[in-house]
Amino acid sequence: MWRLALRTLKFRRTSFVATFLAMFLGAAIVIGCGGLMETGVRMAAEPQRLNGAPVVVTGEQTYDSTALTERHRIDPGLVGEFARVQGVRTAVGDVSVPATVLKDGKPVTGKSASYGHGWASARLTPYTLAAGKTPVAGGEVVLDADLARRAGARPGSDVDIVVQGTVRRFQVSGIAEQRGDRDPDAAVFFTDDEARTLAGGRIDSIGVLPAPGTRTAAVADAVRAEVGDRAEVLTGERRGLAELPGTLSSKRTVVILAAVFGSSVVLIVMFGVASTLGLSLQQRAREMALLRAVGSTPQQLRRMILTETAVLSVGSVLLALLPGYAIGRLLFGVLTASGVVSSAIVYHAGWIPMAVGAVVTVLAAAGATRFAGRRAARTEPVAALAESTAGTRWFSVPRLLLALFFLANGIGLAVATATVMEDGPTLASTAGPASVLFCIGLALLAPGITKVMVALLRLPVRAFSGLSGQLALRNAATANVRMAGAVAPIVLLIGIATGTLYMQSTEDHVSRTSYDRNILADYVLDSTTGGFAPGVVDRVRATPGVAAASEFVTSRGFVDRTGDPDQVDLRGVSADGVRQSLDLPVVAGSLTGLRGDTVALSDKKAREYGVKVGDRLPMHLGDGTAVRPTVVALYTDNPKQEYLTLPAATLAPHTGDGLPHQILVRSARGGGADVHERLAALAARVPGTELDDSSSLAGRNNQIQQILVSANYTIVAMIVGYAAITVVNTLVSVTRKRRPEFGLQRLTGATRAQVLGMLSVEGLLIGVVATVLGTVASATTIVPYSLVKSDSYLPSGSIGIYLAIVGGSLLLVFGATLLPSWRGMRSPAVETVKAA
Repeated sequence: MWRLALRTLKFRRTSFVATFLAMFLGAAIVIGCGGLMETGVRMAAEPQRLNGAPVVVTGEQTYDSTALTERHRIDPGLVGEFARVQGVRTAVGDVSVPATVLKDGKPVTGKSASYGHGWASARLTPYTLAAGKTPVAGGEVVLDADLARRAGARPGSDVDIVVQGTVRRFQVSGIAEQRGDRDPDAAVFFTDDEARTLAGGRIDSIGVLPAPGTRTAAVADAVRAEVGDRAEVLTGERRGLAELPGTLSSKRTVVILAAVFGSSVVLIVMFGVASTLGLSLQQRAREMALLRAVGSTPQQLRRMILTETAVLSVGSVLLALLPGYAIGRLLFGVLTASGVVSSAIVYHAGWIPMAVGAVVTVLAAAGATRFAGRRAARTEPVAALAESTAGTRWFSVPRLLLALFFLANGIGLAVATATVMEDGPTLASTAGPASVLFCIGLALLAPGITKVMVALLRLPVRAFSGLSGQLALRNAATANVRMAGAVAPIVLLIGIATGTLYMQSTEDHVSRTSYDRNILADYVLDSTTGGFAPGVVDRVRATPGVAAASEFVTSRGFVDRTGDPDQVDLRGVSADGVRQSLDLPVVAGSLTGLRGDTVALSDKKAREYGVKVGDRLPMHLGDGTAVRPTVVALYTDNPKQEYLTLPAATLAPHTGDGLPHQILVRSARGGGADVHERLAALAARVPGTELDDSSSLAGRNNQIQQILVSANYTIVAMIVGYAAITVVNTLVSVTRKRRPEFGLQRLTGATRAQVLGMLSVEGLLIGVVATVLGTVASATTIVPYSLVKSDSYLPSGSIGIYLAIVGGSLLLVFGATLLPSWRGMRSPAVETVKAA
């Protein structure tokens, strides 16, 4: 059977190529998603500035197993403790604070950040002193060579630097140059005492240098034993995480994204491989019947089919390894370009995603072989010959049970989305797969559904298409299994594309409109130099024509409650301007009380946490700091903007830069252009300040909310592309197999135009049936998602999206049907009939 299987492959090139492409592309996509998953799980980053430290100790960046969004700084006293650990040569503390060098009152680095550090940490970095001397007294700094060149500074000259939102003059004591191929941010080096003072007395990380002859692993173990649970010890490629505070918060995003789309891809690939291989075996029913008639046993036929499948699956998997790695890199590149993860994160794709891709492909092929080849192997020879002519039997109890399983799970996820899930980032994880599961369930029942729908379309087709329509209806009635094989992948294509694209358009619309309604301010001032000093907001309020001004800080924190802490968005505001800047209708208490250790929240959240005005709310801020602010106000809940409000002066010190980056401004009535001009003049006097209208703030929020859009579209495009290739494979394979049928029609008097007309009507029937089923399947995603997001059964977005999807699907159908048919009919009809 091995020899027979290998020899017969070359006589079925069309089905061979179709099946091979389905396996090859499926394995490559699964491997790519697996690489993305492994990267998210490992989440490692090569060190840049701290490359000289084999062991790095940094603050624990998680709270109750959830990643913190802000840097958790550590006690500087740990430096001395680690320096005394056996095997440690020295320990060096490191801090990073915003420090923007000015020239003629403007930042020399534009909108990009530069940071200040203590000079002692320079030994951990790729910087060496190239000119001048080290800073030894307050007011002295060392600039990196690039900053010095842009600022026109040299040793002994003075330079203005913005630190803590204030312009201060320093003397340049030296110039440092980078060595090696590292690319850290622009750097300013202060004295160690001054850097630590600017950082609020705490440090970011500690670089540990082992003593000569001591292994790094041994030193890391000793330091871990010393530090306990007070900090985290990083070695190898994970050391870079110490330079990227908040990066671990993207780990969950990447893992969820890879898991959701990876699971969908696995299902789609298994379905695509199984349907393509099953179609190939159906087209060989006559061959199987003949083999049974000449004495082949069912075991021999099964072994032959399994051998063919093994050759195809192993070959396709081996060839898919490299493209799969490339696809994973492409997906990761989209994530880094979108800002989902830092570009410093290392992409990992080891043997595990390779093995998963191989196993999925092989299992899909083996499952399809078992189910599709079982009937041909077990049927008696005479009955097999009869079946090879009719080819209309499709129903079986296992097929029905499998279809009901997928349909029930799809409906279950849709119901869970509408009734159980709350509006949040995990909503799409139940809404998206619902349409995928429902599509597969419908595809399994496609032969029966297709037969019913063709019967319903009989009268209009006959009325408008004449003889070509009658021939098409005849073929659809007698070959409903064949037609269903063409319908199934198009259902998948339309269902997934429609559900996902309208889910995204709904998310875009809701996020944009809800944020626009929440912002009442007319203008926003932005700082590109690390934040505003406390006095700037008072200067804004004193500007003629300004009715109110409020500092604005964004972060994420946790509300402590029984069970898992609730991760929430936090907003920092000024009590004097918050009522005119944000739409927060108060139902109890007063927002003017937002001073010191206080908090305001929605009435819905208050009921959820069991608090009222005057109660203490146990929380952890974004850097892990535990607080118990007093509730001073409750406001009407906005389901699309559920955040807790704290004083900006309380929240800002627990963010990365320690200062508010925005000031919201509400102009007085009739202020008009004069207010804008006065604010622009004020912004020009505060280095690194930009003035824009409030719509820019809403746009930036929408960008943050939709940061996964490009990655989402890329992965969906890959899934839809795979489904489209499956459609083309299926239709081309079916059409080429029917060439003898077309030749026979021409010999009995049909013209080429009539045959092509018949195929056009068949294509239209396939398109109509697939569009109806795909639309129904997409509703399991669209309807519950829209209900949760916008309280509407209909999604937001242009009807053009749906028309483009349906139109593209019809183009695939007609292109993959008519083009091969037209090419095949260029040969004489007698030859095509003989070839049968």
